[in-house]
Amino acid sequence: MTALPFSLNARHKGFNRAEIVDQNFIEFVQLWQGQAQAAPRDGEPVLPGSALDAQGFRDLLGSQLISRHLDLMARVLRVQNKVFYTIGSSGHEGNAMVARLTRHTDPAFLHYRSGGFMAERFRKLPGMDPVMDSALSFAASMEDPASGGRHKVWGSKPLWVLPQTSTIASHLPKAFGTAVAIEQARRIGHTLPVPEDSIAICSFGDASSNHATAQTAFNAAGWTAYQKLPAPVLFVCEDNGIGISVKTPSGWIANNFSRRPDLDYFYADGLDLAEGYGQVQAAVEHCRRTRRPTFLHLRTTRVMGHAGTDFEIEWRSVEELFALEATDPLLRSAEIALASGLYTRESLLELYEATRKQCFAAAEDADRRPRLGTLAEVMKPLAPYTPAAVKAEAERADYAARRAEVFGGEEKLPEKQPPRHLAIQIGQALHDVMAKYPESLLFGEDVALKGGVYTVTKGLFKTFKGNRVFNTLLDETVILGLAQGYANMGMLPMPEIQYLAYFHNACDQIRGEACSLQFFSNDQYRNPLVMRVASLGYQKGFGGHFHNDNSIAALRDIPGLVVGCPSRGDDAAAMLRTLMALAKVDGRVCAFLEPIALYMTKDLYEAGDGLWQYAYPAPGEALPLGEGRVYEQDADDLVVFTFGNGVPMALRAAREIEQKRGWRTRVVDLRWLAPLNDAFIVEQARNAKRILVLDEGRRSAGVGEGIITAIVEGGCGATPLQRVVGADTYTPLAGAALLVLPGEAEIVAAADRMA
Repeated sequence: MTALPFSLNARHKGFNRAEIVDQNFIEFVQLWQGQAQAAPRDGEPVLPGSALDAQGFRDLLGSQLISRHLDLMARVLRVQNKVFYTIGSSGHEGNAMVARLTRHTDPAFLHYRSGGFMAERFRKLPGMDPVMDSALSFAASMEDPASGGRHKVWGSKPLWVLPQTSTIASHLPKAFGTAVAIEQARRIGHTLPVPEDSIAICSFGDASSNHATAQTAFNAAGWTAYQKLPAPVLFVCEDNGIGISVKTPSGWIANNFSRRPDLDYFYADGLDLAEGYGQVQAAVEHCRRTRRPTFLHLRTTRVMGHAGTDFEIEWRSVEELFALEATDPLLRSAEIALASGLYTRESLLELYEATRKQCFAAAEDADRRPRLGTLAEVMKPLAPYTPAAVKAEAERADYAARRAEVFGGEEKLPEKQPPRHLAIQIGQALHDVMAKYPESLLFGEDVALKGGVYTVTKGLFKTFKGNRVFNTLLDETVILGLAQGYANMGMLPMPEIQYLAYFHNACDQIRGEACSLQFFSNDQYRNPLVMRVASLGYQKGFGGHFHNDNSIAALRDIPGLVVGCPSRGDDAAAMLRTLMALAKVDGRVCAFLEPIALYMTKDLYEAGDGLWQYAYPAPGEALPLGEGRVYEQDADDLVVFTFGNGVPMALRAAREIEQKRGWRTRVVDLRWLAPLNDAFIVEQARNAKRILVLDEGRRSAGVGEGIITAIVEGGCGATPLQRVVGADTYTPLAGAALLVLPGEAEIVAAADRMA
């Protein structure tokens, strides 16, 4: 490439780097003195030996210019509060080649520097406008077709670009999961929403490749390929050599990724369309043909800084900035345009300025469009809920023949069996919903032949085989990434997290990714899933903190997440039907907390009484979201609000309180922990003489705080109230665990304090 004259930059020392980069292009074209060849015809190489033809170059150049001028526009109009995002794509415009060489039906999970990719992918469908759509997103307009004004995202429903707001590689596991789902659909007879030979595209920066979440995706992809299983994911590492201000060691990406045996490595020069096109093409074709995870190391650069607020001159030398700006890929594209004879200096500058005008005009137009103005508008896509449709789906029972086949005959249907305990009935319910939903999958650590640590999933593998019930590698982040991938492809995944403590390793896959998709895509994309988690405390003879985790706050804090927690088997089955219906109908992400200590509990008051076993609910019975269970509805001397392990504990304590004080106690099992049904809580509290909140979670940030808030805000704050909760500590081993968890004696003592 023709060197950028140092003198051209010298007078710009300390000036706005965006202005300098802009002027560099103009002056480079004006001063170009090279020799132009005869212009190639369409179909002919743009330059001798290049895999890129003339029309392809014109399109890619146009996409690069759109991306660049959107960046320049954002820097100018941000200070006028007309746009609200300045992290740009300048230096990364070569990713347009990836868009051109893939299909618009290849699901894409993109790096935030993907302006070139998006501009080029817009060409795949007629009638779409990359400039106006992008301008609406920059302006946070309600008319933004990607997010409805909720964030500046690269996304498009018709173009299969699922919007990302993460910058630190948390989208890699679900991209890998989507690739696996594309292949698994064929094995379970599921019709995909994309062609069967699609690949998943996932782009990220060189700095992000070091993140633990990225590494877990690379490892899982290699683990899959090692077993000769297909995983057609194209990892595109856009290597600009820096993460904000932290430089990536020279050669690190190639050294780290080029020798991984089950991650096929390709290099491409993203700064040179003529050179890089064939290299990108080789990677894309390899991924699609072999169905193997493929790592495309795309050379890029970063000009104009990390964002508009990044004044690089404060921490980089002027000489270094000059050298970087000389590698601007648009300068090389200008050279190709002129040397190929496809453009003259005048026609190229005319195109450059016309693109600038188009981007600014679109931005000014977008600024005049309406923005989100009410809380209701903001939250509309966060947690859609259509109660009538969910109820109808949960109670749908039109699969009788399949049920009978799954359970081994009419006489063996679970509702015809004697009352059973929680673990058995969850297992029966899982058989039930998997019979109902042929697109459902159940997976996690040890769930297949072993049937899980507590044998809750026993028999499912034998019944539904390994394509629908299978073990994963030991990585909760990957498990939840797989779940999102399956959901993206129209399936109903039921991932199992072996213990609640293990969820915290992977919390961001639910918080930052799964639950945010409907919100940031304006409900255009959904990834419905029901996450089962063995949870809570009181597990005897086994445990310590990691097997007795009561930290529910981490789940209740996630916007849009539904959290259910049964205390008995019949409730578990009925709730699971509703959770699956919520996922199926409204695309909701759900967590089902299964109390470990109650899995095998059969008795309530005395050994052998069998009073904590219940009949299985027949098809057609389900529990609406938010509906609790009330024991002794007419009792009002004391009302106990609780859930999970607290329910049988409260019932036992209630008997002792009645014997001691003559009080009749009403026990309220909330069953649904997020969202809490405030109206139901207030209704139960309104005529109570005394209230006790029993929450085995920690004192700080537990469910109990939400219950008390509902009671007080509902006008019942004057009622005498006590809270019995766990301590703010980790759970120790053996009998010491009971010192930090609430027990029946504490319930009785709290009642005494209110006497």
